[in-house]
Amino acid sequence: MSDTTMFELVSPERLLMSRDVSMVVVPGGEGFFGVLPRHSPLLSTLVPGVIDVYEDGTITDRIFVAGGFAEVTEDRCTVLAEEAVAVADLDVAATEQRVVDLRDELKDATGNEADRLTRRIAELETVVVAMKLAKGS
Repeated sequence: MSDTTMFELVSPERLLMSRDVSMVVVPGGEGFFGVLPRHSPLLSTLVPGVIDVYEDGTITDRIFVAGGFAEVTEDRCTVLAEEAVAVADLDVAATEQRVVDLRDELKDATGNEADRLTRRIAELETVVVAMKLAKGS
């Protein structure tokens, strides 16, 4: 029996990571969960947060995800992320500026466009909080 499980991280654009790991901790919709080899099958939504990838008991990668889904099987954890960025590469200021820009657009928007912008602003505000937590600021 293997002491590792396959971890795959997929964004809409491409496969970001695919390798054997000893454990991965994922920000699930019902709370964080750890995936070890021979895990019970599971499907979960993701909330904005950080995926910690472990190899030999040490965190080797920390990846911020803005949301998505995770599928866990006995030998694999696949994360389909809406957006994924290494924690070291997070740009909180740029995301905060996107919120400001969207608020400006919202001033002139009506109907469905106003609803869409309002939802996107709320999503990005959640992402900003999660990014700040991930960065430790």
